[in-house]
Amino acid sequence: MIDYICLIFTKLISLTNKSTKSEEFYSRFEKQLKESQDWPGSYLFKFIVKDVEGEVSKLKKILKNYDGDISQKSSSNNKFISLSFKYFASNPSKIIKIYKEVSSIDSIISL
Repeated sequence: MIDYICLIFTKLISLTNKSTKSEEFYSRFEKQLKESQDWPGSYLFKFIVKDVEGEVSKLKKILKNYDGDISQKSSSNNKFISLSFKYFASNPSKIIKIYKEVSSIDSIISL
């Protein structure tokens, strides 16, 4: 069972790789954001990264460029960090910009 979960998780990591998301994907996502809530408004990001040297600090460094609230939690086996970021954005383009920036982190999963 654990091997199956690891396989799914590995596939999720590869799906969230920057190269798999085209401008078409981001365009559709921006349209969905515009339709799903009023802007300006709050948006809650959820990220999962491997708890290896530098990954969490890279993510935090990117998010510190934005005025928002960060909280984090370790997984039960301390191999992963879940990070939530609540951000008040003026428009959906700001949300897309953050997702693109954090996609440079190798082990990131954006939820």
